[in-house]
Amino acid sequence: MGAAVNISTQLGSSSFFLLGLPGLESEQVWISVPFFFIYLMALLGNATLLWIIWTESSLHKPMYLFLSMLALTDMALPTCVVPKMLSIFWMGPQEINFAACLVQMFMIHSLCAVESGTLTAMAYDRYVAIRAPLSYTSLLTANTVAKLGAAIAMRALVIVLPFPFLVKRLPFCRSHLISHSYCEHMALVKLACGDTTPNNLYGLILSLVIAGSDLFFIFVSYGLILHAVFRLPSLEARHKALGTCGAHVGVIVILYTPGLFSFLCHRFGHNIPHHVHIFLANVYLVVPAMLNPIVYGAKTKEIRDRVLGALQIRKNVL
Repeated sequence: MGAAVNISTQLGSSSFFLLGLPGLESEQVWISVPFFFIYLMALLGNATLLWIIWTESSLHKPMYLFLSMLALTDMALPTCVVPKMLSIFWMGPQEINFAACLVQMFMIHSLCAVESGTLTAMAYDRYVAIRAPLSYTSLLTANTVAKLGAAIAMRALVIVLPFPFLVKRLPFCRSHLISHSYCEHMALVKLACGDTTPNNLYGLILSLVIAGSDLFFIFVSYGLILHAVFRLPSLEARHKALGTCGAHVGVIVILYTPGLFSFLCHRFGHNIPHHVHIFLANVYLVVPAMLNPIVYGAKTKEIRDRVLGALQIRKNVL
């Protein structure tokens, strides 16, 4: 506690200190090891996915274009967090400029919104592919996919943009020590000594608008998908149609399960230790980015065959 006080007295009004995992300071070096390798695997897996889609002309289809957007997001999101997080785990609390803190906060929340929106678009893609397979490429052209991607990015920018301005208006007269490993909106709000009602209200609205509406449209899409599948004449056709959705469903579960658990713990889990909240928040931003390309690689035949083919060629060369 004395070290925290000393840090606080050294800071100006335009800087903060990120503390990492308060209560687990002695274990942070060991905790950094799995996070480091998870981050490397996330970068490698998503870069491989992008390379396969880019070099294989047969994969230049709407489904894989959306998957490319997801892979790019899964590389950018942990990159906004992990380098600074690891420096905290290895060297202790790290100073961050207020402007840089706002930028990091904006990037994290906007990229999360982009990821959620991309998964929603992918659910619509699966519905069109199953409901109208003969019109699939004409309905979801490259131009249409590009417009959907731009709309997803624009929605994220517009809806998250108020966050930095809502935080910037707050006076921070209590402490400049952020009990977190990155600049998260509510972690900053807790340090303010002014009226934080607009921040709390907008944070709740944002969560409901993004996660709530996206999950609603995903459930509606899969309700329509199941209705279309059960109208197919043969059992084999039904299995094949549902098989094309397996990877997408797996990624939805991977992304939303820790996210919703972290959100519920933050809002209602007052008896849960603070370091558990922060650990879950870190897991939410890093682990899905590593698992997504693995799930798509295992569940999608075209990608799996391309990877196995590349490994076979490399084996023959060696």
